[in-house]
Amino acid sequence: MNTLTSSSNTATTSTGAMGAAVLAAQNRRFQGTGGVSRENRSLGFSPAFRDTGTGVVYLSRFASGAPAPMHLLDGLPDTLVVSRSACGRVLQAHGSVVAGFVRDGRFFSREEASRAVASDEGRLS
Repeated sequence: MNTLTSSSNTATTSTGAMGAAVLAAQNRRFQGTGGVSRENRSLGFSPAFRDTGTGVVYLSRFASGAPAPMHLLDGLPDTLVVSRSACGRVLQAHGSVVAGFVRDGRFFSREEASRAVASDEGRLS
């Protein structure tokens, strides 16, 4: 499993576990800001997760291990998984897991990615 480290702990989570509903709510909240995969992929961002307990960053992956173009929990290591479906899909990850992005080896929270996209767009116009 490819991992990156991050010293930044600026992202926070609620006390609940990370699941599809949380990811969907985040996508709605950050739509139009550059804080979602489809809006920042062209600027070199890759979807990722950070375990705020350890600082370890995991690129988002399909269960097969192939890189995913959006946030998917299926590629997270078992140590971060709280529950799985009967067919093995990850339903929930620990509450210490936050969704964000990696660009140039650095983890960006959704908020940080939004600011970076706005900054990049300002330089391009």
